[in-house]
This record gives sequence, C-alpha cells and structure tokens, in this order.
Amino acid sequence: MTDNPETSLTLAAAIRKSAIGLAIFALFTAGIISVTQVLTKETIADNEKAFEARLLLSLLPEGFEAETLLNSARSFQSVTLAEFERLHVGQQETFYTAKDDEGEIAAIILPVVAPEGYTEAIRLIVGISPSGELVGVRVTKHKETPGLGDQVEIAKSDWIRQFDGKSRQQPAPEQWFVRKDGGAFDQLTGATITPRAIVKAIDNSLRFFELNKEVLLGNTSHEEGS
Repeated sequence: MTDNPETSLTLAAAIRKSAIGLAIFALFTAGIISVTQVLTKETIADNEKAFEARLLLSLLPEGFEAETLLNSARSFQSVTLAEFERLHVGQQETFYTAKDDEGEIAAIILPVVAPEGYTEAIRLIVGISPSGELVGVRVTKHKETPGLGDQVEIAKSDWIRQFDGKSRQQPAPEQWFVRKDGGAFDQLTGATITPRAIVKAIDNSLRFFELNKEVLLGNTSHEEGS
C-alpha cells in the first residue's frame, strides 16, 4: 500500500505547526519564569531587609528608625579589627551603629555565629552599649529542635532576655557559662547544647567588643586606605 502524498504533507504540516507552537510556548514559559524569578528575588530581598530591620529595632528602645539603622551598616572589611575570628562570620558581613536623636551612639550591633549548635551553627545579632553592656540579643537563624532548642527564639520564650544588661563584669568572666557548667545562665529544659553554644558566642562578642571598642565606636581611624 502506498502513502497518500496529500496525507503525508498534511501530517508534516501539522507536526511543524505543533513544533512551532511548543517552541513559542516554551519561550513564553521561560520568559514568565525569568520575570517571576526577578520579581520574587526582589520581594525576597525586600522581605529579608524588613525582617532584618525588625530584629535590629527589637534590640533597641523606641525612637530608632529602621532606615537610619540600616544605613549605618559598615562591612568588617572596611576596618582593622583584632581577633575577628571570635565572631565566626565573614569579612563581607556588616555591623550597625545605632545613634539616638542627639547623635550619640546607643549601641553597636554585631552579627555573631555560634558554631556549636545542636544541629548546625546558630546565627545571632548582639547589641552592645558603648559601656560594654548588652542592649539585647536575638537569634536570627537556627535549626534547633522544635519544642526544645527553638526556645531561644524571642517569639517562643523570654529565655534570650536574660542577657539584657549583662557585661563581661556582670557576671564575672568565670561565670559566663550555663548553670549546668557552673555558670550564671539558665539553660533550657531538656536542652543544654544550644544554650551553651549561645552563651559562648555572646561571651565572644563581648570580648571582641572590648578589644575593638575604640574602632567600633569610631574613636580611632583604622579604616582601610586612611
């Protein structure tokens, strides 16, 4: 049996038309995905910035503005700092300077990582006043056990507030441990590893601040290129 030429031509045209349609659909879909990714990326960045601002402001008394605080960001690359490794963060990360209405520094806010969390490293921000007292501490990222280690979140419990007002002198340096280890700080019921890691990270941030106080507060000029 021989093929009908008209049928073959019709079938080829249909296949061609279908292929063109699929190609157009693929290009259209790719375009939609690209646009969506761009818009989503911008939305995610905006949401992350808003979240960051809320956390930073939550460390401070009322009256501080998010935009002003975010604009105060300086990278660690821009200054020369001693024992930077205590923070366990990258040189490209930023710290913030919170100033009151009179332009006086109320706090330096440092990003800090506690590398010895129960499941993985725990990220924090630590606010320290010019006198070396803790203005506040917040956990910004973790994967600790729900119902146990996650109580370090301010939204889950007030455990993290026990550090407010503390310093390297109060309690004494030898007391910067959880009670189970003979220190001054409460651990969490059923969880010791997470609190232990956070106490150590906060202690490291206070030590780091003491070593670099003049630079962080802008009282000396150690900026690169100066």
